[in-house]
Amino acid sequence: MSASQQPADDFGPASEAAVREFRPRTGTMDEWNAAYVRVEDYLRAHRIHNRLHQSRLIQQVLERAARRHELEPGRSPTVIAAEETEAMMDDWFAEMLEVRGQPHERIAVEGRLALLLSDGPQRWPYAFLDHREIPADFGAAMRAGVIEAGPDMAVSSMVPRPIDLGPIPEAAGETFERIERWPLLRAVLLWLVFAGALAGIFYVTR
Repeated sequence: MSASQQPADDFGPASEAAVREFRPRTGTMDEWNAAYVRVEDYLRAHRIHNRLHQSRLIQQVLERAARRHELEPGRSPTVIAAEETEAMMDDWFAEMLEVRGQPHERIAVEGRLALLLSDGPQRWPYAFLDHREIPADFGAAMRAGVIEAGPDMAVSSMVPRPIDLGPIPEAAGETFERIERWPLLRAVLLWLVFAGALAGIFYVTR
C-alpha cells in the first residue's frame, strides 16, 4: 500500500496539519514515519526543541526526500531523509559562516561548533535552517564561534643521527677502555676507591 493510502496522523498530533500536506508518491507510511522520527531525533540532537519550528523543518526535509525517493525508489526513505538533512545543514552553515566551497567535513564541524558556542537554538529558536530571516546578531555570533584552521599537517622523514655528547664522555670512554685492557690498573683503582670509602666512613664516625 502506498503512503498516500495510509492515515496521516501516524506522525503525531504536534505536526498533524503539516503532515496532511505531505503526500509522498513512493514508499509506505511506515517508512516515512521512520524517516520522520529519525529527522526529529536529529534536530533534537542539535537542541532544536521548539515544536512548531521543528515541524516546519521536518516537513521541508521530508518533501525534499520524497522528491528524491521518486527517482531512487529502491533506497530507504530514512536514509534519504538523513542525507537531505545533512545537505540542508551544510548549505545553511556555509551561508551563515561565509565558507561556501569548503569540504563537507569542515563545514559540518565548524557549523555545529559555532551553533553550540553561539547558543543559537536557545537565543534564536526560529532561525535555524531558515534562509529567509536570519537575524544579524545571530550571524555575527555564529561567525565569532568559528575556529580558524591551522596549517595542514605534512609528512616528514627523520634520519637517525649520531649523538654528540661532547669531549668529556669521549675521554671517559677512552679511560674505561684502557682500564679494561690493563687488569692490574683496574685492581689498583678498585682498591683506591675502597680505601677512600673506608676513610670517608671513618672520618664521618669520629
